[in-house]
Amino acid sequence: MAAHERWTRLLDALGERGRLEVGEAAELLGVSPATIRRDMEELARQQLLTRTRGGAVLSGVAYDLPLRYKTARKADEKHRIARAAAGLVLPGAVVGLNGGTTTSEVAREFATRADLADHAPGAALTIVTNAINIAGELAVRPYVKTVVTGGVARPNSYELTGPLATEVLSGFSLDYAILGVDAVDPEFGAATHDEGEASANRAMAERAGKVVVVADSTKLGRRAFARVCSVAEITVLVTDRAAPGELVEKLTGQGVEVLTV
Repeated sequence: MAAHERWTRLLDALGERGRLEVGEAAELLGVSPATIRRDMEELARQQLLTRTRGGAVLSGVAYDLPLRYKTARKADEKHRIARAAAGLVLPGAVVGLNGGTTTSEVAREFATRADLADHAPGAALTIVTNAINIAGELAVRPYVKTVVTGGVARPNSYELTGPLATEVLSGFSLDYAILGVDAVDPEFGAATHDEGEASANRAMAERAGKVVVVADSTKLGRRAFARVCSVAEITVLVTDRAAPGELVEKLTGQGVEVLTV
């Protein structure tokens, strides 16, 4: 198991339980106590947990892990979700993409789509993003016109937020907004942990002809602090096959097209 994957699983378990002993974590991950101690020391150095005698407790930032530690979560599901979401977009479209692990996968799908690469001279796709990692990946693709919003970078998600981001977005018209979120609730809607991200993402959704939310099944039926958009504003939800049937029915009953892949 790679170190980042081990750290992700360790932080996931700590997020669920609030406290972990070294021996408990070693058994859970199938590694030695010495490895767990080194992992806990490294994560404590990054202020992602707090070391205690014999273990660790949840740090104040552990509820919203940096993007680099989220990549191992539901990796196969996110890849399928990203492929399905990217497949909804035809060449020539203007697409808004926010930050996150799933939307980063969507960007990679766009980067490798043969129909876009073989497009006639000029941009086959215009991507408007507030995520600096996505901009970096797509900027080298000559068939993708990449527009970056500007703003203040948030380290956890690589997203640019603040008044500059929302002001720039106010001048654009998007065919699609493909949005990764932290939670989708049938009553509250799509939401994220950080209000700054939510504001920029909401601005993107308001300017899109279609809003496509990409979220694996672990995010469904949950609430997060700041709403991005209501259920009524979601055109399509792309999720995985483990999505609870009752929840899918509630969303489709409110007019959302739900794709399970």
